[in-house]
Amino acid sequence: MSTALIWFRRDLRVADNPALSAALDAHDRVIPVYVHAPDEEAPWSPGAASRWWLHHSLTSLDRRIRDLGSILQVARGPTLPALRRMIRRFDASALYWNRLYEPAIVARDTGIKQRLIDEGIDARGFKANVLFEPWEIQTGQDQPYRVFTPFWRKARSQLQVRPPLSKPEGLAKPEGDSVQTIDDLELLPRIRWDSRFHDEWTPGEPGATEAFEDFIESGLRDYASDRDRPDRAGTSRLSPHLHFGEISPMQIAWALEERVHQSGDSARSAGADSFLREIGWREFSQHLLFHFPDMPERNLNPRFDAFRWDDEDPASIRRWQRGRSGIPIIDAGMRELWTTGSMHNRVRMLVASFLTKNLRQHWHHGQRWFWNTLVDADLANNAQGWQWTAGCGVDASPYFRIFNPVSQGEKFDPRGDYVRRWVAELAAVPAPLIHHPWSDPGISERTGYPAPMIDLAASRTLALAAYKDLPKSDAD
Repeated sequence: MSTALIWFRRDLRVADNPALSAALDAHDRVIPVYVHAPDEEAPWSPGAASRWWLHHSLTSLDRRIRDLGSILQVARGPTLPALRRMIRRFDASALYWNRLYEPAIVARDTGIKQRLIDEGIDARGFKANVLFEPWEIQTGQDQPYRVFTPFWRKARSQLQVRPPLSKPEGLAKPEGDSVQTIDDLELLPRIRWDSRFHDEWTPGEPGATEAFEDFIESGLRDYASDRDRPDRAGTSRLSPHLHFGEISPMQIAWALEERVHQSGDSARSAGADSFLREIGWREFSQHLLFHFPDMPERNLNPRFDAFRWDDEDPASIRRWQRGRSGIPIIDAGMRELWTTGSMHNRVRMLVASFLTKNLRQHWHHGQRWFWNTLVDADLANNAQGWQWTAGCGVDASPYFRIFNPVSQGEKFDPRGDYVRRWVAELAAVPAPLIHHPWSDPGISERTGYPAPMIDLAASRTLALAAYKDLPKSDAD
């Protein structure tokens, strides 16, 4: 009997799983395994919110696998010894997995593959979690793209959607149970700060499928206009499901093409195009991280190595983290993040701009906080997003573009519903004042909501002055 291991990582689904399908096609018995080795991802081991999601996603995956007749084999790392033990235990001749692209994981997986091949094991990786491998989209000079628009134009022209792979009809049950359990991994917090997470999210493949179906049916028509409105349920909320591989980009692209574009509904088709472009941003982030592996640590634009960040101010950073800045839409976003493990994308840009430009604190502080508190914390997306807003990335918002949180709030949260939801002190403040309550000094006295920690206009002037001190680029 030919046996293969299918090594689950961040592809926690049984449908449209290329490694699983290939293993089932080639072998009589396929054993699903998961190895927990966060230290091997250092310095970017999963943060607290990500660990919460991982626990529940693994639990969901285990239920799916048990429904198919098997059991998820769980082990602690180091990864190579753990895989070798399971290869010996099940007398496996092959190991299959779906590729990931973070630098530490690429290095680890490359070493594991070579060692196992040297030992006579058929070790294979597959494309499953992206539409394009990071090396598949290149410029005419065979160089990586550094600007999103031409990257996506080329990627979109080359995209060939395929039907999703079916889930298996069944899996052979291995002898004995898993040596370790998901609970043994101790992923959940000991202090239960996650109570609201359960109200907001359903981790796992069924939850991802349900969220996508809801979005397809009710969210696409107005997506292009509503996606920037934090006061509306206008986004897909698929980001953590995508990060953990509970749904694949190809499943999404196929559904958008076959169920939306073929329907002839022009409004929904426009929403589908807009949403697929957001998937493209995710692809672009993976592309950048693969080609510029120091992106989480270093400015992609080296001019910013000389930028005059303000002296590190732990007290100011802490006020930003706690949602006590005195700027309503900033505080709403930071409290939403702490409470739910997520934040509306438009507001993510606002809070990042406030930290890096108004407070002039290094983008690393924000990147680390998001890494620990976001359920969808993704190394490529997180680093790319912070560099984009800070102005130091390869395809960045210009540093001199400084979001005004008051005018942004008035534009995208015009009645103040988003602020009132997350900043309880301001629940009774009327719309004309909700985004600048300091205009009426009595509001602070009545509610206890803090005065702004910084003068927005003055801090903008200082940020622009620091920007002007940067050395000129060759293009200047």
